[in-house]
Amino acid sequence: MRVAILSFAHVHAATYITLLRDRDDVDLITADPDAPPGDPDRGPALARRLGVPYTESWDEVFAQPLDAAVVTSENAHHRQLVERAAAAGAHVLCEKPLATTEADARAIIDACARAGVGLMTAYPVRFGSAFDALRRALHDGSLGRLLSVHGTNNGSNPARSRLWFGDRELAGGGAVMDHTVHIADLMDVLLDGEQAAEVYAQANSVLDADLGLDVETAGLVTIRYPGGTVAAVDCSWSHPKDHPTWGGLTLTCVGERAIVEFDAFPRLLGGFSTTVGRARWEPGGDDLDAAMLEAFLDAARTGRRPSPDGEEGLRSLRVVLAAYESLRTGQPVALPERHPSTT
Repeated sequence: MRVAILSFAHVHAATYITLLRDRDDVDLITADPDAPPGDPDRGPALARRLGVPYTESWDEVFAQPLDAAVVTSENAHHRQLVERAAAAGAHVLCEKPLATTEADARAIIDACARAGVGLMTAYPVRFGSAFDALRRALHDGSLGRLLSVHGTNNGSNPARSRLWFGDRELAGGGAVMDHTVHIADLMDVLLDGEQAAEVYAQANSVLDADLGLDVETAGLVTIRYPGGTVAAVDCSWSHPKDHPTWGGLTLTCVGERAIVEFDAFPRLLGGFSTTVGRARWEPGGDDLDAAMLEAFLDAARTGRRPSPDGEEGLRSLRVVLAAYESLRTGQPVALPERHPSTT
């Protein structure tokens, strides 16, 4: 199966490249022609370091027969790359958020539908065995009705290594855009696609103020669902640059019968490293990126509909866009009622 990595802009690109490079069933090609010249973490320099084939232009990439493509560009550039990949007949895995506007997200979904290719949104956390256990506990009635969820998705500021994350036009926003979508997607799973009814958000740029970014670096988002469930999301870039991990994601789920704590990236072993002079963190749990890529490749190979698909990616994006409207107005924002057939 020939798979293309389209752009190295996103911080997850190198991880996806490494995982796909080491698979016997993948013929990997990569391209990052929009990379800043001489950037050691982009373009041909990164391809050489990772030992993968590199293509100099988008036209060269799309002139080749492709089975699948992974889009890891700046958020605002997702649409143009997905549309070209779909037109080339490639099934698409698109990094989250699906787009920075609802119009672009809808165009992405429609382009893949017209081309008859699958579209998957990159939400790896839902592929973990721990989250599956949480989902099953809710759906089999063990927890009773889900009353509230407190979610955290905290991490280091990605704009330190990828400046575009701090550019509102390219990223669509800051920490609220970057991190709220993951929790919104998990809520989408737990509530069987029930779409949010109301969103309220607060945010500021106190963290990393010295970087002079054009986006918020900390946020709190409250999401109310029609069935009564309320989710509160801490979506801040609050990890200092010397933190032993890039980030983490947790959920505290309060049900009628029980409270469940979920940690997507649990610490297996902790301590202090004298070599680097800081705390050490050995991760536990599943390799979520590998599980997600396996699901994507299987869907591309078999032709089945991938999940999370574009519609699921659009639902989580709508929550974030409502959060930004709330930040603009200072008021809760009601989302229009939508039925599954009119998403």
